[in-house]
Amino acid sequence: MTAFTFKTALAIAALTAAASLVHAHGDVAPQAVDTTGLPENGEEWLTENPYRAELVGEEIWAKAVAIGASGYNQNCARCHGLEVISGGLAPDLRFLEAEEYGDEWYAERFRDGYTQNGITKMPAFGELLGQDAAWAIRTYIETRPDDASMEDASDSLKALRDQIAGYAEDPTNADADALKTQLSEIAAGIETLSGAPVADSAAYRAANLIDGTQEAYARAAEALTIGLSAAH
Repeated sequence: MTAFTFKTALAIAALTAAASLVHAHGDVAPQAVDTTGLPENGEEWLTENPYRAELVGEEIWAKAVAIGASGYNQNCARCHGLEVISGGLAPDLRFLEAEEYGDEWYAERFRDGYTQNGITKMPAFGELLGQDAAWAIRTYIETRPDDASMEDASDSLKALRDQIAGYAEDPTNADADALKTQLSEIAAGIETLSGAPVADSAAYRAANLIDGTQEAYARAAEALTIGLSAAH
């Protein structure tokens, strides 16, 4: 293969083959996505994700992931699954690689939708949501963690989750810096299925939530609980 790697070809073939199953979920009523705080990309559609960390920095990247998560859950999860984990009715978009050729295909499908034999299988979201929302959603999708990596880290994360939950009740003996370091080290070992360099994993989220306050410990414990649950 030349333009596409084998993994990308498999993902795209699955998207086409499963289109009729996606349609079984019915029409999707697009929900507007608030992209405030993200650089605007204009009207002409790009062929490469402009919100990757190496292009815009980690702060904007993290904002794109958060906005993309909201946009995905409102507009895409119904067919493609919570946390982009497909339940079998639609293809698993986590495998669409974080490279320009994957981006170009994604942008075309998001913008124009997909129609087969005169029947709309996927709505055209382009004019309704715009490309800033499209690329934020793309950023969220490509940063989903690999289930196998999460499974390898699950025991350590569960132990940390229980410890952090205790600090949410009584933070007296808590060492916020040590906890952030442990979580960051685990996060660094969790890979993505898309090949994106950073996984927006439960470990990554929890590490960035901890600031030494009881409220932050509670949020971090919740992030770990949700992330571990989604991985299974």
